[in-house]
Parts: sequence; structure tokens; C-alpha cells
Amino acid sequence: MQYRNYGKMGFKVSAFGMGCMRLPRIFVGDHSEVDREKAWEMIRYAADNGVNYFDTAYGYHNKTSEEVLGEALEGGLREKVKIVTKQPFGTMTDLKTGGGKNVLDNARRNLENTLKKLRTSYIDVYLIHNIGKSTWEDTKKEKIIEEYEKFRAEGLIRGIGYSYHGRYPTFKEVLDFYDWDMCQIQQNLIDVEREATEQAIRDAGKKGTALVIMEPLRGGNLAVPPAPIQGIYDEYKEKRSGVEWAFRHVLNYPEVSTILSGVTTLEQLKDNIEIFSKPEAVPGCLNDEEKKIIARVRDKYNSLKSIPCTGCEYCLPCPKGVNIPGVFGKYNEGIMFGTFEPARRSYMFQARSGQDASLCVECRACEKKCPQHIEIARQLKVTHEKLKGWVE
Repeated sequence: MQYRNYGKMGFKVSAFGMGCMRLPRIFVGDHSEVDREKAWEMIRYAADNGVNYFDTAYGYHNKTSEEVLGEALEGGLREKVKIVTKQPFGTMTDLKTGGGKNVLDNARRNLENTLKKLRTSYIDVYLIHNIGKSTWEDTKKEKIIEEYEKFRAEGLIRGIGYSYHGRYPTFKEVLDFYDWDMCQIQQNLIDVEREATEQAIRDAGKKGTALVIMEPLRGGNLAVPPAPIQGIYDEYKEKRSGVEWAFRHVLNYPEVSTILSGVTTLEQLKDNIEIFSKPEAVPGCLNDEEKKIIARVRDKYNSLKSIPCTGCEYCLPCPKGVNIPGVFGKYNEGIMFGTFEPARRSYMFQARSGQDASLCVECRACEKKCPQHIEIARQLKVTHEKLKGWVE
């Protein structure tokens, strides 16, 4: 296993970090839950084979992921690894989860519950989960960072960080606001100029902040390339899987501390460990020819779309709350990557938040504003039928 420095915190972490958001599941009635026996086996195998970084969060797997990880690491493994988990700002303000009226009281109560679930007295790095443009001002107003500093002074956590999905300007604002121990962003060979972009990687490196990459496989979408993509990869003299190409893209950045990937089977885990244990799995692992191949792959993926939505959002707001560009984006991802499973899971969360296509009443107000002249009402029906059905 290759190891890298973790920012200013003074320790090294495995280049591969095991994400605990996609643990193996079993179905019980009309819902699913973690298959604990298989999950324990995978976590313990990872810890015994060089992986010393495990990432989870308050809400993963219906709030059971932390508990499963804690159970798996009991008996001596906890002391060998780093545990990173996250608390969303929303749980600090939700009386149902916090049980109190004070945001900071809720934040502390949630942390205490997390420590119990993880069966540990401290967390190596504790994140404010999914900081975004809409929550950043409230995060500052409620003095959440100051509360995290109290947690650190008390020995409950050792590092303070944040995770971020979004555009570069807000990422930069958050990064510059505080002397973070780490930051976590989405990056992969598709999202080079989306999400926080390559500039965010450089900025974190200059500041000495540990940088953790999530979604290097784009939710698993990059694991099995469709035929047009595979054809490009096959042109290269050295044969690699889509998984390895995707990992190498992120491994190439010297600023990156560790790369998270959620694994569902022991076979996936073993394959990932093998890739990250190769002598060449180090910064600068891509030559010029390989970079050109990845650029061609990116362009080809972006050409494989069905609905010509550009995400301009002129169609919004929908009177019924449908996130039209978001729905079309998930459908296009299914077409682009040749599999709808990750898109269906993402669509489930969109439905839970009241933004899915089932809410469309075919008023067609959006169609009058669409510069691409998309038959939105009809396409929403098509996308809903293709995306619905994920159970969790």
C-alpha cells in the first residue's frame, strides 16, 4: 500500500481510504440494511492489508454506518487506523435528531452519539458535512467551527475539516476562512472543471491542508466503461481497467492525501488495494500520452447524452418544485455511463426532498422558457420511469 502525508497533522495515511457509504446490503421487507457479517469482513480485511483510513458519516446507511464500522474495528484494530466522520449542519438544527433547541447542544449530542456508535473515545478528523453556499453563512453565524474547537480541546476530536460538493468560488471562500486540518471534495476524470475544479486541489496544497478526494469513480459510474470509452482505453499499450484509469487520474496529483472509494464486495476491495499498492501508484504517475487518453475519454463521456439539457436553469422555478435540470442530469448520467443504478440511488434522495419528476402536472410553463426547446413534460415522464425504484 502506498502512503501519503496528511496535511499538517503529522501522520501518513493509505493512498486508498475505505468509504463506508456503499457497504453490502440485504433486503428486509420493503427496505434494505447493511449486511453486517460481510461488512465486518471487508473492514477488517482492509485494516489487515494496509488500509488505515476509514470514512463514514452521521447519515450513511440510514444512520447505521458508524455503528457497523465501530463494531468491525473493536478488538485492537481501532488503534491501527484513522476514523473520519461527519455531521451535517442540518442535524444540528433538526429538533427530531438533536432533541434540543440549541444548535450547539444538538451538535454536541450528535457527536456523543457518534462516539458511542464508533465505540471510541475520539475521532481522528471530524467534518462539517456537505458545507454549501446555502448553509455556509448559517454555519458561521452559529459558530459551529468554534464548537468543534471545543471538541478538540476536550480530546473528543483531533482534527477539524469539511466536505464540499459545489463550485469553486464557495470552496475557496470556505478554505480561506479558517485554518482547516483537512477538506474533502469530489474529483474524478469527468469533474475536472466541475465541482471544485483542479484549482481547488492546488489551493489546498499551497495551504498545507490535507486534501481528501471522494467519488473518484463517480458513484461507480466509471468502473465499467461503455464500448465507446473502452475502445479509447484499448488503444493504449498497457491494458488497464476503467477503475484503474480513474484512480490513476487522481493519484497523479501530489496535493492529494487519500482517495476514498466505497466498496460493496470483498472482490472490489481486493482489487482496489492491489491498484493502490503498485509501485507506480504515486504522484506524477501519468505520462503525456495517458493524459491525452483521459482527455479524450472525458470528451467522449460528455458526448454520450440523450436529453440536450445544458443546466441553464431557465426552466426554474417549477411551480411544483421539480428540479428539472437535476432530473435530466441523472438520466443523462445513466445514458452516459451505460448503467442507471447509481443514478437511481441519487434520484431516490431527490424524491425524498420533493424535487422528482413524479410531481410534474404538465403545465408546460417550463417549455416556454427552455432555450433548447426540450419537450420537458414528456421527457420528465420518460426519466421518471427509468430512474424510479431504488430501495434503501
